[in-house]
Parts: sequence; C-alpha cells; structure tokens
Amino acid sequence: MVHLRRSLAAITAIGLIATLAACGDEDAKPAFAEPATTASASAAPVTENTTAAGGPVTLSITPAADKKNVPVSTEIGLEVSGGEVTSVTLTDAKGKAVAGKLREDGSAWVPAKPLKAKQRYAAKVVATGSDGQTTTADTTFTTMGAPARETGTGLYLFDGNTYGVAMPVVVEFNPGIKKADRAAVQKRMFVETSPAQPGTWSWTSTGTQAYYRAPDYWQTGTELTVRIAVGGLPTGGGRYGDQDRSAKVKIGRKFEMKVDNASKKMTVLRDGQVVKTIPVSLGKKSTPSSSGHMVVMEKKAATVFDTTDTDGADGYRTNIQYAQRLTWSGQYIHSAPWSTGAQGRTNVSHGCVNVSPSNARWLFDKSLIGDPVTVKGTGDELEYGNGWTPWDVSWEKFKEGSAL
Repeated sequence: MVHLRRSLAAITAIGLIATLAACGDEDAKPAFAEPATTASASAAPVTENTTAAGGPVTLSITPAADKKNVPVSTEIGLEVSGGEVTSVTLTDAKGKAVAGKLREDGSAWVPAKPLKAKQRYAAKVVATGSDGQTTTADTTFTTMGAPARETGTGLYLFDGNTYGVAMPVVVEFNPGIKKADRAAVQKRMFVETSPAQPGTWSWTSTGTQAYYRAPDYWQTGTELTVRIAVGGLPTGGGRYGDQDRSAKVKIGRKFEMKVDNASKKMTVLRDGQVVKTIPVSLGKKSTPSSSGHMVVMEKKAATVFDTTDTDGADGYRTNIQYAQRLTWSGQYIHSAPWSTGAQGRTNVSHGCVNVSPSNARWLFDKSLIGDPVTVKGTGDELEYGNGWTPWDVSWEKFKEGSAL
C-alpha cells in the first residue's frame, strides 16, 4: 500500500468506507487541485428596504446599511418587484470596482472572489421597470476580520486536465458540513457544463464529501467550469470556509472497464465498442473484491502496497506497477505477475483486480482518471462513499442527497 497521508485530515467520512482487506493503501488519497480565486459566499444578511424615487419599481438590497462584521463571502441580496435589476456596482474603500455577476434566478449578485477582510464596501443597484423608469438602492457595509476557525476544503479537479466520462465533481470538507448548514454551502458550489447537461449535488452522510453528476455519463467533449465559492462562507459551528477553489476541465472519450467475476474477464469498451478482453483474478474468499460502479480515482506507474501498519504480522509490503485506484479502502486494478496463472481462472488477490503486466500497462496507457469501472458478481457490495461512488446509485436516489 502506498502510504501517502490525506491532505485533509484522514477523512472522517471513513464511517462510509468498507472494511475490505484490499491490496492497496487505505490511507493514501489523490491530491487536491490548488486553490483558485473564485466567487465567494453569502451570510443570509438581514434585509433592508431602501426607498428610491420615481416609478412603480420597488427594490431592496442587503447587506443592511452600515452593517459591520459581514463575512468576506457576502453577496448583494436583491429583492425587486415591478421590474428587473439592470445594474449592480460594488466598490471598495478606494473606489475600485469589484467584479461579479448575477445569480441565474436574480436573487443576488455574487462577487467574483472573496472580499478583503476589515474593509468598507459600497453597493449601488439599479432596477428598471417595463416603462423604462428606474429605481436605485444603495448600501455600505464593513467586512469581518480573519475567522478564528476554518473548514478545510478540497476539490479533486485540476485546471486544464482531461477526465473520463464518469468523473464526478468531488468536493471535500474537514470537518464535515452538518445537515442544517449544507444548503447554504451547496448554494455556493457552481458547475457549468458546455454543452449544457442537467446535474445536481449529493452529500455523503457525514457531510465530508459532496458529489456532482448528471443523470448519465458526461458527453465526450464536455467542458466543466467549477467554482467552489466557500472562502469566508459561514459553514456552521462558528467556522468559515478556508478558500475558494476552481477548475475548468474537459471530458474525453468514453472508455469503460467492465469486470465479471463469473467469467474472470474484463471487457474494455471505447465509445461503446469492445476493444479488448482481459483475463483477471479478483479477491479470494477471505478478501473479496467489491461489486459496484466505481471510477478511476488515481493512477501510479509505480508504487508500494504496504499493509503492515494495519494488518501487523499478516501484512505485506510489495512493489506494484500500473496501479489504478478504485476505492479508499484499497481496491485497485494493477499489474500482478505473480498471479498470471490464476488470471481468467480463479480468484487469489487481496481484493484488487489483478491483470498481467502487459495488460496492466495497456490499460494504464489508455485510461483516464474518471473512467468508469464496473465489477459484478463477487457477492460483496461496494459501500457508498468508499471511493467516488455517485454512479453506484440510481439518479433518483442520488438526487435525494441534495440539500436543496
């Protein structure tokens, strides 16, 4: 097992993780994307009605005038009747304009990145009625200082990368977000797809991870633009999000790996056409492989599987080539020259999908992180949250995990 320690506190979501005695490392995790400057968050401010002259349009905005200690994630809340908002201007203490844009539903204007701490800002909003008459509302507010406690975040996407068609948007929180606070956080997690495809967020039970997916795999060529705009956002328990994160990525060709325990074979399909059939050896009876819909989470051309810290005298330390992680608990596809005689015939692994060195190299060269992997017929079911598992439930079930 590779013993890389998790970059965000060895996830407490492991309550979700299977106790599978797999062949890979239970603790190692793929790296997060670097932080980026995305939009920031709202603190549900108290609404202030602002009186404006002329026209039948009524307009009120938040934060309230002269409000202090406003989170740096704040949005300009908008409530208008008899017209629509046609202009929002936010300026800092030096008069410099702050970039941002309206939410699709027009309920707020979102700054393009977190505001600065302990700074005074002024907002001016113009609404226009159908008759062309305008109403203006103004407010000023001061942001809070640096928070004493933060929620750590991670985004498992790297800007500019190409991923497989099953790649979910995966966001991690440490500590996990409690149910009462998830809706506010989810409102700050933006995903745009081109071409447009429907999608939604769904939370794991502990709130340590949230996944975003569509009803079906992404279309080849899709561009995903993601903003996890939680920098300075109240996340519950007196904590605030540590920083904004963002990535713009592409979805590649459709490449599927389907493993059947009955035949001890993997069928590889590209764009729906079978391109290769590979003999495999799965987990033996005492350490069975999990059956379910998984995703390639990480790829390592060379690594070490080390189970000695978890299995003691029964543990082992082995050099491994062409390893592709499928679960947090240590299920991989990897080269296993020691089991080539068993591949296609019987199961001898510690839970991994064993393939020959040449087949492992071929798969490694062809696959992308985010490619779907299906294992069936082992009798041991994949536990939700043990890896990137949003495809292991139906679309209807997945939607039930949304906080909105």
